[in-house]
Amino acid sequence: MLLENFIALFLESAPWLLLGLFLAALLKVFVPMAWMNRQLGGHGFKTTIKAALLGAPLPLCSCGVIPAAIGLRRAGASKAATTSFLVSTPETGIDSVSVSYVLLGPFMACVRPISAIISAIIAGLLVGRDEKDTPATFHSSNTNQHPEQKGCCMSTKKNTPSQNTSALLKTQEPTKPIKHCCSSDTSNQKITQQNNKKNISTNNDIASSLKDKSLLYRIGWGIRYASTDLVKDTTLWLLIGLFFAALITTYVPGDFLAKWGDGIFAMLVMVIVSVPMYICATASTPIAAGLLLAGVSPGAVLVFMLAGPATNIATLGVVRKELGQRALWSYLGGVLGGAFLSGITVNYLVETFHFKVMPQIGPEHTLLPHWLVITSGILLSALMINALITNLAQKWFHSEDQKNTQQ
Repeated sequence: MLLENFIALFLESAPWLLLGLFLAALLKVFVPMAWMNRQLGGHGFKTTIKAALLGAPLPLCSCGVIPAAIGLRRAGASKAATTSFLVSTPETGIDSVSVSYVLLGPFMACVRPISAIISAIIAGLLVGRDEKDTPATFHSSNTNQHPEQKGCCMSTKKNTPSQNTSALLKTQEPTKPIKHCCSSDTSNQKITQQNNKKNISTNNDIASSLKDKSLLYRIGWGIRYASTDLVKDTTLWLLIGLFFAALITTYVPGDFLAKWGDGIFAMLVMVIVSVPMYICATASTPIAAGLLLAGVSPGAVLVFMLAGPATNIATLGVVRKELGQRALWSYLGGVLGGAFLSGITVNYLVETFHFKVMPQIGPEHTLLPHWLVITSGILLSALMINALITNLAQKWFHSEDQKNTQQ
């Protein structure tokens, strides 16, 4: 029975996950990262909203969004924009919305990205509330400053006649441009910004590097990226999530968690469960489906799907390091506050307007032809097996290289 439920969940998810991977591939090869960096620079409410909207559809999981957010921050993005991007990107995406549609129904598939964007805006505004007008991205160094200088561009010691005379005696010698601290700082800022943008372009701006290629070549490159890197990033947790959902479906009575599955207490439990987890939005969806089947309220399930991908330990560590201790608490307050607000709203809407929130699993809910479901399941299985073998091979070769280096 457990295996049957697992296979049923896997097959129902496969076509939609493949569709999400394909759309993610198109985003990767047609949306330039450099354009995105320009959109996320600066400060203010408008930039925060823009960062949330740009990050929401991107196919980056909890681990993949970290280097992207760091790159944006060091390229000049504000704290608010960086936070907004860091929250909305892992909480939702094209692939997770596709899986949410089949596993949780159309209502949750619509509510999820909207709630993620609202949560990201709240967190970004809280973190950027105390942000200074001067960006913290670039730090000027005055360690080589002359001891007689008080400020960056001011010297308190006036020229004496002897100094002027000495200067006149040296007029015939070739002069070198004087390197003031301000000009040095400006140069350092420009160099740092150029290097950061260059790194981002090299690592992420695939769309710009492929702009001269044919349409078919770009689509093919994107499909290869989605079928290797993206599948590798999501396979393990997706399988764990599907197994968890099948386990609950098989062994947990429908009314077991129903008495604990509603209200604020259930949302608190979801927060406690989700914060330490390292899980992406796509992999959290089958777990959420299992929780729904066990009787947990839709609002509490939504809290889990929002808090889990955005509050793992690695992300919190990066927020503290890059944005500061105070920003960390604002980040947590924004994410969890937005999740609670969304959860309460969803419960109210479901109770008032009787929206149907149930996993669409079983013959009576078949949305696609049987042959397409089976074919998608076989294809997705092959991609996952290839990703797991490749990952294990890379780890083995890496360990062998380390042993050879030590010897």
